[in-house]
Amino acid sequence: MAKEITGTTWTVYDANTMTQAEIYGSVLCELGEKHPDIVGLTADLGKSTKIGLFGDKFPDRFFNVGIAEQNMFGIAAGLAKSGLLPFVSTMAAFTAMRGLEQVRTDICYQNLNVKMIATHGGVSFGAAGTTHHCTEDIAIMRALANMTVIVPADGIETAAAVRACIDYKGPVYIRIGRGFEPTFYKDENYGFKIGKAVTIQDGTDITLICCGVTVLQAAEAAKILKESDGLSVRVINMHTLKPLDEEVILKALTETRRIITFEDHNIHGGLGSAVADVIAQSGKGCAFEKVGIPDCYCVVGYPEDLYCHYKLDCDSIVEKVREVMGRDFEEDESWEDEV
Repeated sequence: MAKEITGTTWTVYDANTMTQAEIYGSVLCELGEKHPDIVGLTADLGKSTKIGLFGDKFPDRFFNVGIAEQNMFGIAAGLAKSGLLPFVSTMAAFTAMRGLEQVRTDICYQNLNVKMIATHGGVSFGAAGTTHHCTEDIAIMRALANMTVIVPADGIETAAAVRACIDYKGPVYIRIGRGFEPTFYKDENYGFKIGKAVTIQDGTDITLICCGVTVLQAAEAAKILKESDGLSVRVINMHTLKPLDEEVILKALTETRRIITFEDHNIHGGLGSAVADVIAQSGKGCAFEKVGIPDCYCVVGYPEDLYCHYKLDCDSIVEKVREVMGRDFEEDESWEDEV
């Protein structure tokens, strides 16, 4: 079972060293020393995405192609074909949409070993508005054959994902935030494995399945609900959206009969849709709801305010759990007649 940080003290001066991007940049530099085949690419966003740290350390293995994302992914495909291991980093909106044709045809179609670190995912670049929000990328990337999709909970898990993808063949899309995402895990020693979800807290009344920034919020909500309502809440960190850990979903379905998903992504095509597919295919009924960004272009504001506005913060999760727990549905012991 994973352990989370409690009682952490930090100041504004610590923020830059605790972000997902900052940690991944440092880890990539560390890996670069061990793996001379690693190369880095950016489209004039080395500083913003932190892959510039790799460029500072390995200038001969770093390529800034300028504001030309489509070309960048084509170049990455060529480098992979030559036996190198490209790490490409730009904003999620530019990876999943501006460079989509090249990601699909140049990289995924050939099943090339290109690792994409997509920053500023979801509404984490809140004040930048619709052009820089990215609430469609999980749906897009899940639909690409051969693509692996990972949405880490924090910087520690981002480091674990970057390390794991070194030996994981084929294209990988790792989606992280922009700025200060609070640290959840204490260290990397909690058993991260691509394609296997992490049960943060066990429970028998209801299951919360989350990814990214919602993991911490759900874990805190589970503590509140246990203390205030006496509820036993299972919390699952579904850090890998593809391949999906169907086994852990079916186990939760059988044992809790109530499931809610939370994600910083459009409610169509993301984590909630993936979990719903598994439930539907099982032929078993349950009380189910998915919470995320509604089918709209998001309002502009600070990320924390947007998470609250779209009901992804701790208090909103507490209220949603209470709502679903109060819902009536047929809860028999045998599903034979439902299959």
